[in-house]
Amino acid sequence: MKKRLASVVGIALLATLLVAPQLVQACTSIPVSAGASADGSVMTTHTDDSGTDTMLVYVVPAADWPEGSMRPVRRNTDYDPYAQRRYPVTVVGEIPQVPHTYAYINSSYPFQNEKQVGMGETTIGGRRELNNSAGWVDLVELMRIGLERASTAREAIQIMGSLAEKYGYGIGGECLTVIDPKEAWLFEIWGPGVFWTPDSGEPGAVWVAQRIPEGEVGVSANRSRIGAINLDDTDHFMASSNIYTLAQEYGWWDPDSGEEFKVYETYGYKAHSAYNSRREWRVLSLLAPSLNLDPEAERYPFSVKPDKPVTPQDLMRINRDVYEGTPYDLTAGLAAGPFGTPNRYPTSGSANPPGSSGWERAISMFRAVYSTVVVARDGMPDMIGGMTWFGYDAPHSTCYVPIYCGVSYLPESFNKGMRGGSYDVFSRESAYWAFNFVSNFADLKFSYMIEDIKAVRDPFEAEFFQLQPAIENAALMLYEQDPEAARLFLTNYTNNQANRVVDAYWKLASLLAGRYCDGYVYGIDEYEMRTVGYPEWWLEAVGFGLSTIPKE
Repeated sequence: MKKRLASVVGIALLATLLVAPQLVQACTSIPVSAGASADGSVMTTHTDDSGTDTMLVYVVPAADWPEGSMRPVRRNTDYDPYAQRRYPVTVVGEIPQVPHTYAYINSSYPFQNEKQVGMGETTIGGRRELNNSAGWVDLVELMRIGLERASTAREAIQIMGSLAEKYGYGIGGECLTVIDPKEAWLFEIWGPGVFWTPDSGEPGAVWVAQRIPEGEVGVSANRSRIGAINLDDTDHFMASSNIYTLAQEYGWWDPDSGEEFKVYETYGYKAHSAYNSRREWRVLSLLAPSLNLDPEAERYPFSVKPDKPVTPQDLMRINRDVYEGTPYDLTAGLAAGPFGTPNRYPTSGSANPPGSSGWERAISMFRAVYSTVVVARDGMPDMIGGMTWFGYDAPHSTCYVPIYCGVSYLPESFNKGMRGGSYDVFSRESAYWAFNFVSNFADLKFSYMIEDIKAVRDPFEAEFFQLQPAIENAALMLYEQDPEAARLFLTNYTNNQANRVVDAYWKLASLLAGRYCDGYVYGIDEYEMRTVGYPEWWLEAVGFGLSTIPKE
């Protein structure tokens, strides 16, 4: 052990050279237990904020596999076709296939299977000494295998954890929110350390999972959230066999010290920053304002009881949050510009003033590839009870559409698109680009254009929620007679609504381009043209007119 500890210091300096490429994902996920929701559903969210992940979304069908079949294990499958030029998808090995795999909805991060098991993701980082490129599986591949094989959240965690232990986990620290119609969990995982080898006989990962207590909600926002654990409480905790011993081997925790073992202090080391803690505060404060949580606190409760039952609409609003009405409001101040855009584009850290960590980080981000609200409901056939509210691009400008977990396919436009330097990347055949264009164009006059966006978005979402009981009752009646007829009905409904919204956003894109040009705002009347200029406070702040005053 002493020899190993002596090696840690030197090896830690090399750790970043030993790991597979990993971009900062910077996502937010909110798990909601059944007892905390308005209708008894279990929910989780995910904002995929990487900006480099694939925008393709499609159904991977269920399949039966002959005895002796093997499943290839791939790396970097979350990246889009352009990013793959830098981080190519590679097959690192094969594992035994199971006789039957479930259908699931796949994207950069798959988010729900036909058994209602749903997932969200956040990158949490941690000690670099844990990274080890010899591991086969990355997080996205673990998610896909879990959704292929699991019929419950607990089973998914056990499958993913055991596979990572057996074959090795090869990237940095990650967190998954994992749900089914009965339970919501946080699952955190790290590599096995720089000393691990595939033939060592030791676990190839260290992981832990904690269930969200019934009647409560949680949040994960790019740092470890699991603290003290009680593995005797198997109803609420699961972990790898090395959860304590690996920390002891590296000298990160001494059981004889009397200090309580906390996961986020041991494996999520030095992850305290307003970049992540502020989002934790905001989510928990929006759901439980009565707690009066301190926005400057270093740590927040693992979970809280919301002040009122939580609905999918509540989670959509939180996904769209940019700290409105708080001292951190991104739509206010000089940095928001004259028209209150909440977007803050990346800036070199060298430009930060002393003591600053950069721009405030909100839940809703311009670089989001998509966001989800995943719903699982007990007492209903899986294909009806499981659904995801899905929105492309920035949550604050998107429109969420319903995708039932039992659908056979999704619109063709959902499975087209890429990014990159090529002149022909932008495509009207890709659903993603409709939402991305609207979001980016709105930055020109955000305070004006967001109202045009809401005028399209809000009626659609209101209609979907109004129709939902009738659609699901019709699906249930069909299901009782013929489950495949119900599947076809839900597939048609999902695709029709998604296509309607995509078409509406392309029309919205044209409207915005025509209504806001050359600094003017054109009205419905073709002869109406307004010069809106800039607000007085902004003109004063930037010294408007001072350049015309002769200098002494």
